[in-house]
Amino acid sequence: MTDPDLLAGKTHAVFDAYGTLFDVHSAVARHADRLGAQADSLSELWRTKQLEYSWVHGLMGRYVGFWELTERALDFALAKHPDIDRSHRESLLDAYRALDAYGEVPGVLERLRKRGVKTVLFSNGNAAMLERAVTSADLADRLDAVLSVDPVQTFKTAPDAYRLVLDRLGVARSEVLFFSSNRWDIAGATAFGFDAVWVNRKGQPDEYPDLAPRAVVTSLDAVS
Repeated sequence: MTDPDLLAGKTHAVFDAYGTLFDVHSAVARHADRLGAQADSLSELWRTKQLEYSWVHGLMGRYVGFWELTERALDFALAKHPDIDRSHRESLLDAYRALDAYGEVPGVLERLRKRGVKTVLFSNGNAAMLERAVTSADLADRLDAVLSVDPVQTFKTAPDAYRLVLDRLGVARSEVLFFSSNRWDIAGATAFGFDAVWVNRKGQPDEYPDLAPRAVVTSLDAVS
């Protein structure tokens, strides 16, 4: 790890789900041969709109479950890619329910638990969505808790979303080490007071210079 003291004093490792533990582009990748040359573009737009819709609804104070926003985002992405047959819609949604976990994830979670650190998934995803993803990736026995923002009816980066972690786990901010591949999520977690590790898998340029992560890694393998 870039900083050997990152886990010092930490009782809980809290992981974002989509993009951090689960590969959000694996749903489209499974059907890429049938979708054709626009498959990657479709996947990128699907993800972009999914996040945009969560931020817009959060700011409006009009909560809509993340799965419904995921469906709406796919509908928009398909409309923007008319060469892709809409008959693929249901198979894409089904694939999104069971996204691939990144290869290092099971081992990382197991090593953390052996060190006595609790492993927690914390996501904008609604409870049913997360249960399916965790089960299909065979992570249920490797996670001590799975938390959805559903109870607070808002999305990250709202402070109330991150506060849910403290309320549900009964821990202090200082006991949490937060991991996300999403730089905006790292900014939100840092603003809330968590020590945050940015999992920069794709070598993206930094953003939010006033809300720097505690560390930057390219893979969760660096965690333990």
